[in-house]
Amino acid sequence: MTDLTGKTALVTGSVQGIGLAIAEALAGAGARIAVHGLAGDMQVREVCEKLEKAGAPEAEFFGGDLRHPDRIADMMDAVAAWGGADILVNNAGIQHTAALADMPRDTWDAILNVNLSAAFHTMQAAMPGMAKRGYGRVVNIASVHGLVASKHKAPYVAAKFGLVGLSRVAALEYANAGTKAQGGVTVNCIAPGWTETAIIEPQVQARAEAFGGDRDKGIADLLSEKQPSQRTSDPAEIGALALWLCDPIAHNVTGTTIPIDGGWTAQ
Repeated sequence: MTDLTGKTALVTGSVQGIGLAIAEALAGAGARIAVHGLAGDMQVREVCEKLEKAGAPEAEFFGGDLRHPDRIADMMDAVAAWGGADILVNNAGIQHTAALADMPRDTWDAILNVNLSAAFHTMQAAMPGMAKRGYGRVVNIASVHGLVASKHKAPYVAAKFGLVGLSRVAALEYANAGTKAQGGVTVNCIAPGWTETAIIEPQVQARAEAFGGDRDKGIADLLSEKQPSQRTSDPAEIGALALWLCDPIAHNVTGTTIPIDGGWTAQ
């Protein structure tokens, strides 16, 4: 089993969904967890307690509005003072669907800032320290939309394609950091397809309306269009892959984008 004792992981957007599932997986391997996301005090406390029960020796919340580089810098400084991120998971993301001609300019800017630029800023802050320690893991949660496009998702697709490219550049720049024994420094993307998270709920509800509000039929309609397996993924499945990528044994897995998409991108 992966042992992350003594490691610290920063997971953005980790108060729910995929981010929380990844944080739970890393906590179960003994990592300290730097929690981040949009949540009230009660939810933050519940999440931190949950992660400590899962095995994290410590779980602490670090706030930071990912739309603003200065706020990100403050967050990364606080994490560095806490010990620094050995593992960085850029998971936080936002979505809005609209035709290219109708996409609001402010929405474009917000999606690019949160889904792409924030990863650049966190990686730039964290990766030099990883290289000095000889071990580091960056796991960027991209999407099938970092590999293929869909209509009405221009900023989201642009951001996710950019995240894949950014990850490849960083992987090359840090490929020879550390040793096999230390675990090296790697950068990889996970590209989920349809996964049971809050971010897809507006699309599910829009499809459900065509079936008299039947949510299950709405989901089935979404799956039939793109995902050959006809099954959604559970966030814990993404967490399991992220955990494996953080294992020292994965020292030569870098610069990859691994889909969990039921065959979507195989078509």
